[in-house]
Amino acid sequence: MTTRRRFLRQSVIAATAAIAPRAFSQIIRSQATPVVPTLDPNSLARFVDPLPLPVVVQPQGDRAAPGKPGERVPFYRVSMRAIASKLHRDLPPTKVWSYGDSVPGVMFDTQSGQGLLVEWANELPLNHLLPIDYSVHGAERGTPEVRSVVHLHGGKTPPESAGYPEEWYVPGQSRTYYYPNQQDPALLWYHDHAMGITRLNVYAGLIGLHVIRDQAEQHLQLPNGKYEVPLVLCDRHLNIDGQLSYPHAWMPAVFGEVPLVNGKIFPYLEVEPRKYRFRVLNAANGRTYRLSLPEGVEFRQIGTDQGLLPRPVAVTQVLLAPAERADLVIDFAPHRGTRVLLSDDAFKLMEFRVNATPVPDPSALPAKLRAVPHIAESSAVKTRWLTLNDEPRKGMPASMGMLLNKTPWKMPITEKPVLGTTEIWELANLTEEVQPIHLHAVRFQILDRRRFDASEYMESGKVRYSKEPASPPDPNEMGWKDTVRVNASTVTRIIIPFEGYAGRYVWHCHNLEHTDHEMIRPYEVLASAS
Repeated sequence: MTTRRRFLRQSVIAATAAIAPRAFSQIIRSQATPVVPTLDPNSLARFVDPLPLPVVVQPQGDRAAPGKPGERVPFYRVSMRAIASKLHRDLPPTKVWSYGDSVPGVMFDTQSGQGLLVEWANELPLNHLLPIDYSVHGAERGTPEVRSVVHLHGGKTPPESAGYPEEWYVPGQSRTYYYPNQQDPALLWYHDHAMGITRLNVYAGLIGLHVIRDQAEQHLQLPNGKYEVPLVLCDRHLNIDGQLSYPHAWMPAVFGEVPLVNGKIFPYLEVEPRKYRFRVLNAANGRTYRLSLPEGVEFRQIGTDQGLLPRPVAVTQVLLAPAERADLVIDFAPHRGTRVLLSDDAFKLMEFRVNATPVPDPSALPAKLRAVPHIAESSAVKTRWLTLNDEPRKGMPASMGMLLNKTPWKMPITEKPVLGTTEIWELANLTEEVQPIHLHAVRFQILDRRRFDASEYMESGKVRYSKEPASPPDPNEMGWKDTVRVNASTVTRIIIPFEGYAGRYVWHCHNLEHTDHEMIRPYEVLASAS
């Protein structure tokens, strides 16, 4: 390993362990470009802006459902455009890109089983808001600077509507996607996925929420209406003038000094002394959040990526890697007249201001939420050993090699599960950091995690596990997932029923800097084994 590469890896590891974010950003940025003075969030007044809530988009009529004669579904049109957004009371408006008129973009509030059509219109400028590294695969010179394609993360969608990274389109064009919503209620999200610039487009602001509901969940009487609040977390570098800043050359991680919740820096939310439901998304490019409340403030996790858990889980902290979601219930009744901080290891994220006046609370927190059938390992027809790699590659920037199974994007597809079958994927992390792995179009369950000697495997190909037994998933991971944290020097096993549609999809690391450096591979769901 080269000295420079070792330094970069150590920097990433240190940041993951929550060193001061400002110091880390200066380390990373100095490797690519001269350091430009960035905004110190500690210079800003805290908790002076109310928490904004995403605007729920309304359909513009209905249209025929694809492949379903006589059936009509709601039709939406959403524009991607450049806007200016006030991130903080004391900053000038920041230039960002959005789906609609805010970041995060418009929110879809939908019903399970009720399909919808969305026309995603690219009305962005011709020049990118952020610097492009032309050495990155898919972003070579001659490729249009601005291009986009929308992926509904967590959606069970037909392949032509899944947001395949190479199916991007340019300003002035649009694509209409069909989302069947034939899946359990959950908090999904959508974001850009254009090959080679996913990290840039998401960082610029191309993210939004997609909620699926059903009657069974509504009968649980969980907090709803104004007592159900989405929280979209991310971090950014800002220059002194409040504008977005991003390194000019690809880097293995970009962690910003400035925390954002629903597009605001250090917001506050006025709450009543009763139960609230918070639908939390980690939309950061690379940062993992460890969420906590002050001692004595209880909260319970009721759901994860793909919907409700079997039962509520009492938690003192919630770990969310990029793209993971958590469904949380916090009861503010014991804290009337106080202020409660939601924090991360690196940031004080936001403040809840609890009203002093008692109020009735008709909501409930049932002991049982829904059945989550356990998938037996014996149902798997195939087990795949797949490595997560970070090795030198000839001619690549900074001698980095972020790959899945040591296989570049353009190599032939090697993962071809059959529709209607179940597989076990053993994800062996040979890197020195956590990798959040996401599979498009399917959901899965975590089986276990077990440490192994990654160095010995890389040298000899031999798998030598540690003496400790495999660890089961955490209690708040016992539901359906679509993104899994794969720890360093660990084999994480997931079991995946391939349901829904045949066709070509992708799986990738959701550290978006890694995604853009080819830690992404296509896979194909075959209609039959023949």
